[in-house]
Amino acid sequence: METRGIEDMFDFRRFPKDAVVLLLLMIYLPVGVCLMLIRAFIGVHVFLVSCALPECFVRRFIVRVMCSVLGMHVRQKNPRSRDKNTTLYICNHVTHFDHNIINLLTPCYTPQLEGSTGFVCWARGFMEIHSTSGQGAIGETLQRYCSTEGTAPLLLFPEEDTTNGRAGLLKFSSWPFSLTDSIQPVALRVTRPLIALSTPESGWLMELLWTFFAPCTVYHVSWLPPVSRQDGESTQEFANKVQELIAGELGLVSTKITKADKAEHIKRKRHAAPLTSTSVRPGSIGLGFMVQSLGTDDHRIAKMAQQVKDVLPHVPLNIIAKDLAKTNCVDTTITNLLESKEESPMEATGTATFGPSKISSYSSGPSPTIKPAAKSFGRSPTDRHLSLQERKDALYNFARRRYIEKHGLDQDDVN
Repeated sequence: METRGIEDMFDFRRFPKDAVVLLLLMIYLPVGVCLMLIRAFIGVHVFLVSCALPECFVRRFIVRVMCSVLGMHVRQKNPRSRDKNTTLYICNHVTHFDHNIINLLTPCYTPQLEGSTGFVCWARGFMEIHSTSGQGAIGETLQRYCSTEGTAPLLLFPEEDTTNGRAGLLKFSSWPFSLTDSIQPVALRVTRPLIALSTPESGWLMELLWTFFAPCTVYHVSWLPPVSRQDGESTQEFANKVQELIAGELGLVSTKITKADKAEHIKRKRHAAPLTSTSVRPGSIGLGFMVQSLGTDDHRIAKMAQQVKDVLPHVPLNIIAKDLAKTNCVDTTITNLLESKEESPMEATGTATFGPSKISSYSSGPSPTIKPAAKSFGRSPTDRHLSLQERKDALYNFARRRYIEKHGLDQDDVN
């Protein structure tokens, strides 16, 4: 099987990236909001009608017409390929309402394997299975259901989760293909203008409101000829074969990406810290913005950076945070920044440059000016080293005194 990137199989943002389509969406916005409110009111009546009328062709026709008013249009291809003797339909999964759409064309039941139960399960058109013994017991229950004569077919989605229906199919689970030896493949393609069909972390109720908001959502249902399992063919091989048939009908690829892979990918995207580089002017931001700009794990670094900022107010926070990420110590960072300043060439006016950022001297205004200890350039390396060390000590002591005064600390406590 060809493997398609997992990013291509799901829409992680609701709105389009294209500027022209986004502009059209903004123009359509007032109309969409009005449509959503009107369709929500009509949707209540659709639900009441579907509950009041008995299961028959007339009921499905009326509900299908009313669903068209709600913006959910259904088209089917090759309806004569549907085998009335087949007790299991296998379909790819695109939206939260795929089972409702197929049920508008033919009677079928979809078991609720996970999620809400009770009234919500029944109202959404699912068949509730009363079993708490795991998937094996559920499989046995469904297998008995398929072998019972006179029952409506089951509709299962072996992908077990939705995709955007444009790139590929999730790997089919093998357990639905163990229920019966003959199945009816159903290929489903869904199109919608302006906005995405679904997002991974959106619930069914929110998706219903977006469906009401959109101009229309068109469901294209293609009935493929029934497929039987060959002698000696395992359930997974049978599942792979049906997956290839549905993917070929839709013009997609079969992937080995599973529902668990999708969940893991969503988890990574949710917890991944955005890697953004923000240029900051000296003294223009405080601790609050620093905490918001960094991830949750960097709050401690931000607080330490603010402490260094109190001592060296003219050093940008992004430079302080960069050094703190290496040292993880306020005192060491202050020393490093002072040494970096001192090692820069001294100008005739007494100011210095700090690395590539060319930051002016840390002390300004009424702060005392620290002059070099040596008035002339030392002739020997020893003299030059002593002079540099004296200037470093003087700068460090001044910064230390300012830090103590700022926080009201005692000299003994700091020592």
